[in-house]
Amino acid sequence: MSTRTLSVLFLFFSSLLTPQFVFPSPASDPKLVVQEVHRSINASRRNLAFLSCGTGNPIDDCWRCDPNWERNRQRLADCAIGFGKDAIGGRNGRFYVVTDSGDEDAVNPKPGTLRHAVIQDEPLWIIFNRDMVIQLKQQLVMNSFKTIDGRGASVHISGGPCIIIHYVTNIIIHGLHVHDCKQGGNGQIRDSPDHYSSWSKSDGDGISILASKHIWVDHCSLSNCHDGLIDVTRGSKAITLSNNYFTHHDKVMLLGHSDSFTQDKDMQVTIAFNHFGEGLVQRMPRCRHGYFHVVNNDYTHWEMYAIGGSASPTIYSQGNRFLAPDDSSKKEVTKHEHAPESEWRNWNWRSEGDLMENGAFFRQTGAEASSSYARASSLSARASSLVIQ
Repeated sequence: MSTRTLSVLFLFFSSLLTPQFVFPSPASDPKLVVQEVHRSINASRRNLAFLSCGTGNPIDDCWRCDPNWERNRQRLADCAIGFGKDAIGGRNGRFYVVTDSGDEDAVNPKPGTLRHAVIQDEPLWIIFNRDMVIQLKQQLVMNSFKTIDGRGASVHISGGPCIIIHYVTNIIIHGLHVHDCKQGGNGQIRDSPDHYSSWSKSDGDGISILASKHIWVDHCSLSNCHDGLIDVTRGSKAITLSNNYFTHHDKVMLLGHSDSFTQDKDMQVTIAFNHFGEGLVQRMPRCRHGYFHVVNNDYTHWEMYAIGGSASPTIYSQGNRFLAPDDSSKKEVTKHEHAPESEWRNWNWRSEGDLMENGAFFRQTGAEASSSYARASSLSARASSLVIQ
């Protein structure tokens, strides 16, 4: 076989370790997870004096300080914090190198394409051999135990349906540009080597997470999709969304399927170190039912509100920077929805150590908010003044 032929085939590199499968664990205690986030942040801050590469961001400091990170890519799987900290993705699996940006057949995907990689049954660490723009013909339906690692290449998923994480576990998505996502048409899509089925029209989200566990989305940029940029619904839990860059969109992030879908009471999502920037309107995030830790994010734009919710979610906002719009009617960070004040004033929403600029204010609620959140936090988060601006 010629060298030219080999260069266009997909490549698998054998890992040194036998893959170890990790299955979903019982729901984490939210208070303990919040405390662990605080410990990670404080440990990273202590390293600032010793590591010139240290940023105070515990996720980045975990892998970026390694000059040989490209040879130790799977170390990334040890770097998550928060509710999604146990997401291992394709750790201990083989490397799959995407060499082909095409997506001609959603039922019989071509080897070397991203779609062919994500449907495999085995754990895989998926990387890219070059910069590429991938325009999907149908939504990209992922199988469990996969990492999509865009580091070292500029990888855009745009102009078609985008990513769906559906009834699976252990997914890491890192370093992708996801934008201009469209609705997918009715059609058949393969989701494993031995199964495909008919899918109805998709919503047009950038990344849609349904009924899935142990998911981590980190260092992605997302903008201008048909529906949401990231939606987490249908009882998903153990999720971390971190270091992402959100711009130019209306309904940014939905966490919780509907007010009546009570299975989302077990939902647990950490939103950390993200930038919510130019051209955003609302839902950063919009929460229902579950427990949501919003920590050390930078909010520089919103047109309606930043953080909202309904159906009595627990929202803990800590160490964020909120820069309000100049419009005097849009200074409030929060929006309590679909309930009279007599009801929503009992929802546990708390702001601790947030930096409020240009008149921004957070409406705290909850009859026992102070005592309940004091028990959930033994260490302080990174100071809001250190949030990257």
